[in-house]
Amino acid sequence: MMKYLRLLAMCGLAVWVTTACQEKTFTVKGTITDAADSTLYFANVGLKGLETLDSVRLDADGRFSFSEKAPEAPDFYVLRIGGQIINIAIDSTETVTVCAAFPRMAADYEVEGSENCIKIRQLALMQQDLLRLALSLEKDYSLSRTEARDSLQRMVDAYKKDVAQNYIFTAPHQTPAYFALLQTLGQWLIFDPQADGIDDKAYRAVATSWNTFYPEAQRTKNLYSIVEESINRRQDIALRNNRQLDDSQIIESGVIDLSLVDNHGQEQTLTGLKGQVVLLDFHSFAMKDSPQRILMLRDLYNKYHTRGLEIYQVSIDADEHFWKQMTRELPWISVRDAEGASAVRYNVLSVPEYFLIDRQNQLQKRGEQIKNLDKEIENLLSFRP
Repeated sequence: MMKYLRLLAMCGLAVWVTTACQEKTFTVKGTITDAADSTLYFANVGLKGLETLDSVRLDADGRFSFSEKAPEAPDFYVLRIGGQIINIAIDSTETVTVCAAFPRMAADYEVEGSENCIKIRQLALMQQDLLRLALSLEKDYSLSRTEARDSLQRMVDAYKKDVAQNYIFTAPHQTPAYFALLQTLGQWLIFDPQADGIDDKAYRAVATSWNTFYPEAQRTKNLYSIVEESINRRQDIALRNNRQLDDSQIIESGVIDLSLVDNHGQEQTLTGLKGQVVLLDFHSFAMKDSPQRILMLRDLYNKYHTRGLEIYQVSIDADEHFWKQMTRELPWISVRDAEGASAVRYNVLSVPEYFLIDRQNQLQKRGEQIKNLDKEIENLLSFRP
């Protein structure tokens, strides 16, 4: 009996060891020279602030290595000595190597092992340059306050245009895009979620993409709450403005119109499809189940198109070439909105999502309200007012 119990105990230990060995981890290692006897902290950048995970007292060679459990969704970390900080992004189980020199490690460092960390380094250095330029304007007494303010605004606008085009809209689901949204100039966010134009589009693009790839992540939910707050503020302003208009100036529409360029370079609008039943589909071809969904849509299109069904499919994929390749043989209208603004306008929290629009251009139902899509399309096609 004792022998049997010992065998069970050994088996249990073996299972525990195997499970422990299978735990996924990531590693951040490297060297920080000229920092002997300094304490290097490794911390997680959470939504509520920094949480120190580990630390080490550096010796003369400055070597360090930190390993932690891999995050379930991309997350952010920092290496810190005093006020000098190096930002790190971790997607999964990668090993990131950092080489720096103290006391200017925040500016003088190199990183390997992660393309996203390399881009975040670029963003951090660009942000530091912008701050230096802003401080130099503040000290330039040859400029009036108005001239200094206008110059600063031009610099910030140019910075946002560069970052949006090269770091956010190119890959809104990746960590550099998220990191860029949270950059500050002093105490102010460079990309203001309450502002119109490029700021609003950037937040919507990142929120929609993160919700597609990481729907359960706290960062995703936080981004969406920011976007929703911005939408609600605009709606309040619009309502106040509408109250000041004459009835003749107010145009009501049964559908939120979209105007996007398709995979053949032609502009396509929803209101231009009046007279047809429209299946408005929000989609990402990067999804694992995309092929099955496309087959289902093709069956519906083949069955009902000659009777008046049109599919208006909005892709939120960031890679334009990939999207064009995937839609090359599709017979319906395929448009792309990598920024995700159209998805936010329809309150799409995740893809795939779809809506049915009748022949009068009236929005009828969204996916969660439809039990039998085939039957609903049949009813809308058969209905004549």
